[in-house]
Amino acid sequence: MAETRIEEQIDQRLSEGDGDHDRFAHYVRKEDIVRSNVEGVPVQALCGKMWIPNRDPNRYPICPTCIEIKARIFGS
Repeated sequence: MAETRIEEQIDQRLSEGDGDHDRFAHYVRKEDIVRSNVEGVPVQALCGKMWIPNRDPNRYPICPTCIEIKARIFGS
């Protein structure tokens, strides 16, 4: 049930389209990053952003939406 609510929130935020996704580093499953590096396929962040990683995430602040969703899933 919690996963459904999180997915609904992600869908709502994506439809609002704030355009700030490219200004942040995002939380993505480690396996997805490895697969993307090997196969060149897009990854999906917790916030819903889809892209093929090609920049150093350490140069950007972490996406506040990803932080919020991660805290809900795993606790603080």
